[in-house]
Amino acid sequence: MAILILALGILFLLFVIWLLKVFSPKINFYTSGLDQKFNLNEISILWKLAKVVELEEPEALFVSTNALTRCITNLIETSRREGTENAPQTQDFLAKLYKFRTKIELASENKRGLESSKALSNGQKLRLILKGSGIFASKILNNSRDLVITVPIQDGRIKIPPEEWKDKDVSVYLWRKGDAGYVFDTKVLTSGVFWGQNVLYLAHSDNLFRAQKRKSIRSECHINAQLYIIKETVTDYSQVETAPGFKCILEDISSDGAMIRIGGKGVNNIQIKLQFELENTLILMYGLVRSVEYNAANKQSRLHMECIHIEPSMRNAILSFVYKILPEDQKNAEVALSQLENEVKAEDKNDPAGGASSEENNAQAPADEKVYEVEIPTAIDPDFLASEKPDDPLANN
Repeated sequence: MAILILALGILFLLFVIWLLKVFSPKINFYTSGLDQKFNLNEISILWKLAKVVELEEPEALFVSTNALTRCITNLIETSRREGTENAPQTQDFLAKLYKFRTKIELASENKRGLESSKALSNGQKLRLILKGSGIFASKILNNSRDLVITVPIQDGRIKIPPEEWKDKDVSVYLWRKGDAGYVFDTKVLTSGVFWGQNVLYLAHSDNLFRAQKRKSIRSECHINAQLYIIKETVTDYSQVETAPGFKCILEDISSDGAMIRIGGKGVNNIQIKLQFELENTLILMYGLVRSVEYNAANKQSRLHMECIHIEPSMRNAILSFVYKILPEDQKNAEVALSQLENEVKAEDKNDPAGGASSEENNAQAPADEKVYEVEIPTAIDPDFLASEKPDDPLANN
């Protein structure tokens, strides 16, 4: 009898071990999903998606952007086939997945942030703050034993001679492309000449701190759009404009804003509306111009817009564009078109006479970064608002 009980106990233990072995991945998956604030129904969908795309470790979906991207892509394709893509439940779930994907990506970037100024690249733009004197613009010319930078300028000119910077304590701000803003404190060692140019030599710092963490992921782009200035106190967010607005180009975009290139002198702190198409989806984005960069040489401006309203489905369309989450056939089409575009650009570069006229190239080419200066207008520029029927704002006068 004792032997029978022992045998049954061993069989039960083996059965429990088998159950744990079989169901442990799913239990761990559900536990991880609940920890990330997904509900049981959403976790069930994610589990099925992980199986459909054949993730070797389904739990990787909660830590890997690549794994999550594959699942989101499959979800989009499936909802399109079933005709549920625009259903509120689908859009809400996609918004939640995009938000979670942004969280994973930003967390990953935070782990690989800069720690030392020795890692900065030549050409990196800088802003120096000298206590009592304001903000100065500069850039790195050489990064070696010391940080060699151009003589800082303010309002487009040198206000403090190079020799007067020696031994000054400064705070240095920079924006690392694709990462975040950083700041570090250092001392100006001396001034001198480097490659025939007056420069300052800064001491390196191993204490770089993030000055601004991104809340969204931005993507460079080249999208034609219409810009409308909002003057009404009450805005109808669903209104689609039929009259032409100011023609503009979006140079980068996120679900929280955009950088807009437009002809003429931009205006700070005004409410605007952007209307454009993205992957056959009409986008209406409402926002506030937070800052303006004006290029006097080609009479163009860059507007940094913060989004204050966008419909959830339109936000998801932007996120889909930003994260390049497209069905395979659309991806192939995008790659093919991109390759053709690059080939045409290369041919135009090698044979300028065969391309567009110089005037057309000047009108369409991105503005020269070197001549941009940050400018914050204090009043609405009448020339920017006067025209009732806007001309092409990207054409040079």
